[in-house]
Amino acid sequence: MLIELHGLTEKQVAFCDIMWAIETMEGVDSFISTLPQDDQRTCRNLIELMRLSAIDNCEDDFDQVTAILKSVKRI
Repeated sequence: MLIELHGLTEKQVAFCDIMWAIETMEGVDSFISTLPQDDQRTCRNLIELMRLSAIDNCEDDFDQVTAILKSVKRI
């Protein structure tokens, strides 16, 4: 699945790349907890944008969306 987010700053792209490379949500949470509050908020917003993009790209395949959401957030 391809997730595209447009109009991000270089810093936001770097956060997305880092979070995407981390294998578990616990790892993502650990990474986010090391950041200043503003950057933590940015990362959480980026995660939500990724979720929304996944939903947009998979309107007819809800099983795939559920799997992606589970990998990003505990359901």
